[in-house]
Amino acid sequence: MENTKKTYYITVANGQISQSSTASAWDFKIEGTDEEIIQLREYFDQVYSSDWQGFFRAHTPYVQYHYDRENDAVDETNKRIYQMIYELGDEEAKELIRTQGIISKINEQE
Repeated sequence: MENTKKTYYITVANGQISQSSTASAWDFKIEGTDEEIIQLREYFDQVYSSDWQGFFRAHTPYVQYHYDRENDAVDETNKRIYQMIYELGDEEAKELIRTQGIISKINEQE
């Protein structure tokens, strides 16, 4: 795989990673190598899988959210996603993540 960085456009809500800025709406612009994008895709896939597990868990009413491993897994993976976007993102992406307080929340929990 190449080690050169390419520009990607990220939509966090649906886990979309695109090289086209006009294909759909996007949240963050990043520069990443193939390996970094593969890692980010794996994080999005983990969230998707954990979301399904959480959906099935939600139909088990005696398990509360704060005792739910699937929700913990989603929270942890979302931290990794935003940390990676922050590290690879352009200045606008970094500023948005800083102003939303996402990075400080990640650092507090580490």
